[in-house]
Amino acid sequence: MEEQEPGFIPYQGASLSIEESEECTAAYLAALQKRRSVRDFSTTEVPQSLIENLIKIAATAPSGANRQPYTFCAIRNPKIKKKIREAAEKEEFINYNGRMDAQWLNDLKPLGTNHLKPFLETAPWLIVVFRKGYDMEADGKHQNYYVQESVGLACGFLLTAIHQAGLVTLTHTPSPMAFLQKILKRPENEKPFLLLPVGYPAKGAQVPNLQKKTLEELTAWYL
Repeated sequence: MEEQEPGFIPYQGASLSIEESEECTAAYLAALQKRRSVRDFSTTEVPQSLIENLIKIAATAPSGANRQPYTFCAIRNPKIKKKIREAAEKEEFINYNGRMDAQWLNDLKPLGTNHLKPFLETAPWLIVVFRKGYDMEADGKHQNYYVQESVGLACGFLLTAIHQAGLVTLTHTPSPMAFLQKILKRPENEKPFLLLPVGYPAKGAQVPNLQKKTLEELTAWYL
């Protein structure tokens, strides 16, 4: 069968002047500099329509061959959230009492974390992101490409979207995470990648007083 050329459409991105671009990036930077990982959530409900928009935004991220090798599991059911919390705390207890070495534990001290994860029940939503090494299609397995990179990009889009929506989250990776696949009954081709509690911050929520690296520390210029 003769291969068909992929269809193309005109690019419709914004056309900005240098001044407009500088203003836009400065405003975006100022907004994202306020983004923080939050562990104290309000029980205030978040409508499903908002979660749907967040996932749609995440799915606009680039991916290898446009395969979009991910599944977003959005969980509001309190019974399922309870199961996830119990399983996560079990793994985290082992992490804090043997799996993590002394340096890792010392690096975590400024964050004040431990194996207890009440936010997994308090937050009105949990979004569990699964990576898909391959898809099952009518004719069998279809390989996906640059899976880790593609899922990571989508998660980055999702994090910024959550912040821009006035919500908060926390990147939670209770390694190992196989229990998520079991509790959510996901197929063999899906592996858990990231767990995000999503909601509004609790009144008086506190975050660690941390600083990001400077531009000079992060950048090597070749002019």
